[in-house]
Amino acid sequence: MTIHLADHYGMCFGVRDALAATKKLATAKPITILGQLVHNPEVDRQLAHAGVLINDATPTTKDIVITAHGTSDQARTTWKERGFSVHDTTCPLVRKAHKALAILVTAGHHPVVIGQPGHIEVRGLTGDFPHATIVEKSEDIAKIPEGIPLGIVSQTTQPIAKVARLVEQIELRDPTIPVTFRDTVCQPTKDRQSSLEKLCRACDTVVVVGGNNSNNTHQLTKTARQLGALAYQVETAADLKAEWFHTSQAVGVTAG
Repeated sequence: MTIHLADHYGMCFGVRDALAATKKLATAKPITILGQLVHNPEVDRQLAHAGVLINDATPTTKDIVITAHGTSDQARTTWKERGFSVHDTTCPLVRKAHKALAILVTAGHHPVVIGQPGHIEVRGLTGDFPHATIVEKSEDIAKIPEGIPLGIVSQTTQPIAKVARLVEQIELRDPTIPVTFRDTVCQPTKDRQSSLEKLCRACDTVVVVGGNNSNNTHQLTKTARQLGALAYQVETAADLKAEWFHTSQAVGVTAG
C-alpha cells in the first residue's frame, strides 16, 4: 500500500495567524473567544491548556476575541458598547467577502449568500443584512425574492464548483433580472479542493483529517466520495480503523 499526501492541506494562513495572535494574547491577560477559533477539537484542547476560555454568549473576561470566521459590524459595536476590549482575528479573506457583500447591497442588489445556514461565518456575513437570502442547495433558490437585482457572494469554504452551479441556476431562473456574482471562495479552499481531485485520481481510499463540525473538512470528504474514492473523516489517529484499508492499494491523506 502506498500513501500519498495532498499538495495542499490543513490550516490556511488566516487560521494560523488567528491562533498565533490568540495564544500570544493569552500569555498577557485572561481572554475569552467568541465561539471556536477554528472548528477543530484538538485546537480547542490546546487553547484550553493555555487558559483561553470559549464562550460566545456571556464572556467572563474583559478581553474577547472574534474568531477567524468573522462577525457583523453590528456585533462588534454591541460588544464594545458593553465595555469589552475586542481583539479581532477575522481572516482577511473573510473580510473581503464582507466588503463585497456590502458593496453589492449599497449598489441596490438584494443580498444572496451561498453557504451553510447557521454557520458562524454565514451568520457574520448576514448579520448586518437580516433580509439576505441564504442558499445552500438548489431548493433554496425559491426563497430569493423575484423581480429585483441580485448580488451574490459565497461562504469562503464552499466548493467553487457547487457555487458556480448554484449561481448559474439563479441566473436561469429569470434571465431578465440582473445578477452580480462576486467569487469569495478563498484560494486555500480552492487549492485544497483541486489537490483533492488530483489525489483521488491516484488513490482508491482517502483519509480527511479535521474537526467533525468543520465545513471545509466535510466538503473535502463529500467531494472525495463524489469522485469515487472510499473516504473517511477523522479527527485524530485514534479514529483510524485497520479494516478501512484491507483492500486499499493507494491511500491519500488530506486535511481541512
